Amino acid sequence: MRSNNRKPDGLRPITIERGLQPQADGSVLIRMGNTHVICGVSIEEKVPPFLKDSGQGWITAEYGMLPCATNSRYRRETNGQSGRTMEIQRLIGRSLRMMVDLATIGERTIRVDCDVLNADGGTRTAAITGGALALRDALQKLVAEGRLGSLPNIMPVAAISAGILNGNAILDLDYSEDSSAETDANFVMAGDGRWIEIQATAEGQPFADEAYLAMAKYAKKGIEELFLLW
Repeated sequence: MRSNNRKPDGLRPITIERGLQPQADGSVLIRMGNTHVICGVSIEEKVPPFLKDSGQGWITAEYGMLPCATNSRYRRETNGQSGRTMEIQRLIGRSLRMMVDLATIGERTIRVDCDVLNADGGTRTAAITGGALALRDALQKLVAEGRLGSLPNIMPVAAISAGILNGNAILDLDYSEDSSAETDANFVMAGDGRWIEIQATAEGQPFADEAYLAMAKYAKKGIEELFLLW
């Protein structure tokens, strides 16, 4: 029996709260079951040195987990980020840069900070989904304030996890499922149905094509439901 009596292809209950950080250029608190992530956007009127005088902007992300987000205290990364943290925030940044043509936002850097308040599986995918919504709000604010002439074309982006547990495909794994799964995967998709990134790892034994296709089918269905939040 899955949490919330979910079917194999069912998402956890989702809520979105906007504007939780009024001093941010955009902010979203996304709750997917017991995974809660706050995503705040800050806009800087400058770009990294490698983009100076290019006429192009930049979108980047940072990811962190609060100490009491997990069952045992998660140690603050005061002496440098772990490899896992760096890998996750690079994934978030790559995904969010797919949302707009960077040449349309001017020479400015948009930083999306994703902080996990409570972790119960799927924190990176929740961060992408929430971060995309916060980024859209920040771009709309830029236009409303006259700092950007017009709203660029925005491609919706969302992400979800899928896996194989006890030989069966399931969607949106919580921690108890993720920790026992034979295969764990993360899917990021654009609003037009194209894939942005797919990460899939066999934990116990290799997975067959049929298992991968089943996970991808569930992921596509789940992400299409997430796009309804837009």
